[in-house]
Amino acid sequence: MSLLIVGSLAVDTIETPFDKRERALGGSATYISLAANYFSHGSEIGIVGVVGEDFPNHAWNLFQKRGFDTSGVEIVKGGKTFFWAGRYHYDMNTRDTLATELNVFADFKPKVPASVASPDYLVLGNIAPSLQLDVISQMKAKPKLIICDTMNFWITGAKDDLMKTLSKVNALVINDGEARLLVDNPSLVVCGHRLQEMLAPDSHRIVVIKKGEHGALLFYNKYIFSAPAYPLEEIFDPTGAGDSFMGGLIGYLTRWDTIQYATVKRAVVYGTVLASFCCSKFSTEGIEDLSMDQIYRRFRELQSISSFEDEPYRTKPMDESAGLM
Repeated sequence: MSLLIVGSLAVDTIETPFDKRERALGGSATYISLAANYFSHGSEIGIVGVVGEDFPNHAWNLFQKRGFDTSGVEIVKGGKTFFWAGRYHYDMNTRDTLATELNVFADFKPKVPASVASPDYLVLGNIAPSLQLDVISQMKAKPKLIICDTMNFWITGAKDDLMKTLSKVNALVINDGEARLLVDNPSLVVCGHRLQEMLAPDSHRIVVIKKGEHGALLFYNKYIFSAPAYPLEEIFDPTGAGDSFMGGLIGYLTRWDTIQYATVKRAVVYGTVLASFCCSKFSTEGIEDLSMDQIYRRFRELQSISSFEDEPYRTKPMDESAGLM
């Protein structure tokens, strides 16, 4: 099954209390495609984005090794690639943006080549909602699933375009703060259901609300599923974890080519697994050279720590003095 990913390709300078990386590989399309590739053949993945001539050779070699179709990646002669620099605080949840240089990304107008314009699955990374709409209009055939991401900047600054985009997609992945901002309600359960109402009226309305170290909530039609986060002992760099989550999720759905509830639940857990590997090293290093055995073992670990047995139904009130048996 074919997968098209549209988003940013970037270089990042990342500083944590423990280490620092200069001009490391970044961007939403980068993380999503690398994570998804563990479930899909590289030849089935197309990328649409824009870079300057300074985009790292390491990235091109990595994309070529994975077999990605990069015919939709525009290279601007003399241009500079989108650059972001940030510093994480000790808790690794709070960060300060030190620099944002849009460079060639400022004039990005996605051009979807005919060779990748009929994907079975379409991922719209965190780019302007107007560009997300434009990509949808360039599809030759309706994908089985269109999943998108957004952020606070678009929610407050381009809400009308964002609402138009949401009305044309089947699935949305955002974090808890963005969900509360978009719906204007403190309850994530209320947010999840209301966000579903904003999506295209298809057979599947899927919303995933990421809660960082507290896991994720899946809203699939009338069902709700709560997935735990993987308990990492060390977090080196959370940059790209959300995009790696998206990649693991959509990659698994592409692999099995079904959007049934049970499959989407497993896809959310695999997304969590890829996000945890991403956090374990700097930049994309944590998701560049994994084995499926490593991924599956962590999936089973998550399954083990989050499962529990039911107790026999009690017809009498419990004797509190006896404790819970």
